[in-house]
Amino acid sequence: MRALLVYPKFPPSFFSNDATMALIGRKASMPPLGLITVAALLPQDWDFRLVDCNLRPVGEADWDWAEIVMLSGMIVQQQMMMDLIREAKNRGKPVAVGGPYVTSVPEDARAAGADFLVLDEGEVTIPLFLEALARGETSGTFSAQGEKPDLTLSPIPRYDLLELRDYGLMSVQFSRGCPFLCEFCDIIILYGRRPRTKTPEQVLAEMQALYDLGWRRNVFMVDDNFIGNKPAVKPLLRAMAVWQRERSYPLAFITEASVNLANDPDLMALMRLAHFNAVFVGIETPDTDSLLLIKKGQNTRRPLLEQIKAIYRAGLRVHAGMIIGFDGEKPGADRRILEFIEKAAIPQAVVHLLHALPQTHLSRRLEREGRLIETDGPKRMNDVCLTNFIPTRPLRELATEHMNVTWQLYEPVNFIRRAHRLCLKLNLTQPGKGKVKRNVNRAELVGLAIVLWRNGVKRPTRWLFWSCFADILRKNRRAVFPFLQYFFQFEHYYEFREIVRSDIAAQLAALSEADRERVYHPPEPEPLKAVVNQ
Repeated sequence: MRALLVYPKFPPSFFSNDATMALIGRKASMPPLGLITVAALLPQDWDFRLVDCNLRPVGEADWDWAEIVMLSGMIVQQQMMMDLIREAKNRGKPVAVGGPYVTSVPEDARAAGADFLVLDEGEVTIPLFLEALARGETSGTFSAQGEKPDLTLSPIPRYDLLELRDYGLMSVQFSRGCPFLCEFCDIIILYGRRPRTKTPEQVLAEMQALYDLGWRRNVFMVDDNFIGNKPAVKPLLRAMAVWQRERSYPLAFITEASVNLANDPDLMALMRLAHFNAVFVGIETPDTDSLLLIKKGQNTRRPLLEQIKAIYRAGLRVHAGMIIGFDGEKPGADRRILEFIEKAAIPQAVVHLLHALPQTHLSRRLEREGRLIETDGPKRMNDVCLTNFIPTRPLRELATEHMNVTWQLYEPVNFIRRAHRLCLKLNLTQPGKGKVKRNVNRAELVGLAIVLWRNGVKRPTRWLFWSCFADILRKNRRAVFPFLQYFFQFEHYYEFREIVRSDIAAQLAALSEADRERVYHPPEPEPLKAVVNQ
């Protein structure tokens, strides 16, 4: 079988890092790890061709070559995914689709004409799909029926199918699932609350595969909560530390984790020894009442600022996710978020309006309350969109705060000062860690020259930039490299805030005045009635 694996293009987003990738001579931030894992799960006597539409479009030769077209993607990729399904069907190709978007909303892919819906996790459902093909079936839906696969049986992804030179990061996965119950999150719906893990040997084999292919750059450990299964994480980190030291630390890792990482100094020390440099943390909001409402109590058990500082002291940089629009949220969320981010000295923070993702506890509650809003389809399901439900504050107010906080976060003066404060706090001394080799290519040197020109010469903030740079050089010389890295990222955020402001403003203007001002008022609780025991 000649299988054409197609990954839809992402719309512009905070995480696409378009301007940053251009600076370092890359085309896309990360590869389609799901699709290359699918390729490893399929029969290895098949022929595979991978087209990542974030790198190039599907060509005529690709369509002609394919005997079957296989697609996967996330909700933000839905518009192009539906277009690709229809294009493949117009060309008479059988189409199989899977991944988190199709698993959450299978009816969309079915309506677009997909023949095979391979839902849930491929380790369970791809064998079912292959059995159907062997029987000569030409369509079908394959579900795991609640079964979660043992990840120790998951194969090494087919990294050899990738054009490695086109990506800014590689991806490796250790675990799936998260133990927490955050109301708005779809991870526990898709992957369960019991984090399942690969063995340390499996992860090392994947690292070695990347190493053998010549990769010597950053790797994103894509777990939705890397520390969800702490007993399994620490042996992995010890094994990674040995592997890295023996090869002079060729891979630098970033990951996602819950903020209670700060409560385990030993775990953070092991992460640093394994050459983890940064962690994305879902802060969501500094408002304790909102955190309790969305069942994110793990963010309330210790002051958030104290936890962020503990992570910095361990030598890990924090990237933060924030959300505006929780029920009962008081006006001024933008001001409170800005104040928190400034106090915490977090240079990189993404702020979204709350969106009710399909099948989540949030979307089910809002549906019961009659608050979900029908949107105009795929264009509204991305990370620059208005809420898809009736909020407890006017949508106009939420949207204005969202635009304001994103704009202010990436004002050059604010960004430079946060990056400066962070780099002074960052503890990068590491006894016992060998020398780290840095590989810098010509494109990155050109990118650095552009960054220094824009921030150190062209922009009005040039004197502030150089004074902060000199201060870090004097007080924490090891942090000079991460300080400069932040300004590669800044070029993307600086451009993207314009997209946020224009897109959100346009969506808001398209609504009626009544929709902009509509507010949900929770019903008053019934008065308690006295009960007299006779």
